[in-house]
Amino acid sequence: MKILLATDAWPPQVNGVVRTLTALARELEPLGHVVATLHPGLFRTFPCPGYAEIRLAVGAGRRVGAMIEDARPDAIHIVTEGPVGWAARRWCLTRGYAFTTAFHTRFPEYLAERFCIPPRFSYALLRRFHAPSRTVMVATPSVGRDLAARGFVNLGPWTRGVDKDLFNPARRDEAIGFPRPVFLSVGRIAHEKNLPDFLALDLPGSKVVVGEGPQRAALEARFPTAHFLGRCENGKLARLYASADVFVFPSRTDTFGLVMLEALASGVPVAAYPVAGPIDVIGTSGAGVLDADLRLAALAALAIPRERARAHALAFSWAECARQFVAQLCPMR
Repeated sequence: MKILLATDAWPPQVNGVVRTLTALARELEPLGHVVATLHPGLFRTFPCPGYAEIRLAVGAGRRVGAMIEDARPDAIHIVTEGPVGWAARRWCLTRGYAFTTAFHTRFPEYLAERFCIPPRFSYALLRRFHAPSRTVMVATPSVGRDLAARGFVNLGPWTRGVDKDLFNPARRDEAIGFPRPVFLSVGRIAHEKNLPDFLALDLPGSKVVVGEGPQRAALEARFPTAHFLGRCENGKLARLYASADVFVFPSRTDTFGLVMLEALASGVPVAAYPVAGPIDVIGTSGAGVLDADLRLAALAALAIPRERARAHALAFSWAECARQFVAQLCPMR
């Protein structure tokens, strides 16, 4: 099958959506599927306000149709609700072609926090975007229930996976260079990730933050005792994960939290709030601690055996992610 992905999230962006798509493509191609991608790099772009590292396509509506026709896909999956996604959606609807979509990001909550836009308006727009989709793929049951309660239809599960060879306890470096215990957070340093909740905690040892984003300079100035390492990739990132003692995930709005799986696969227990994402990834596994008091969760997680964290991560695979994805695709014609 030739599958076309229409996405506004693509390298060089670094986020969970991009990691999911690149891992998905790796799994699909050995199975005999051909993956084509419509992404911002194919168009003129401008920086997203507040997120200069995210480039938004300009003029996608004028070119997307010809690009899809040239690709001659069997199935179209629209990944994101940005300019490329809207353009592909419009083209499919105009021609009566079927497509699937995915709900990756809680934009209504982000817009409410940053710009005071009531979530009901943003969710109404997203409902309109996803309404014609044959299947709206969601990463977790709790997100699916929330969207169903908001009037979304045709919801289907699409789990996530983790590279168990890359993220491995064997990469642990006891002499990592920070006083222990090491409490680690990885991700985009942006308002919606709620990092101040982590950085303000009274914890022993060290707080280490990996990632880039618009809030980095302000948070470095506000929390001078924390260690901000910037962007780390591949082996270096895997070594940092494995060398931590607890992974702290302060976000209240992520739809999944792929970084939690990477930490668990590295043998690092997770501390998080009891909200969607952590509830689905950690649940009652004992591989982490979910508590409304994030400090208590972080301290309690220190007692969790690393073997338990690793074992729980092994239940998630990119192979299953690809299987679910393909099962929910639909022929475009």
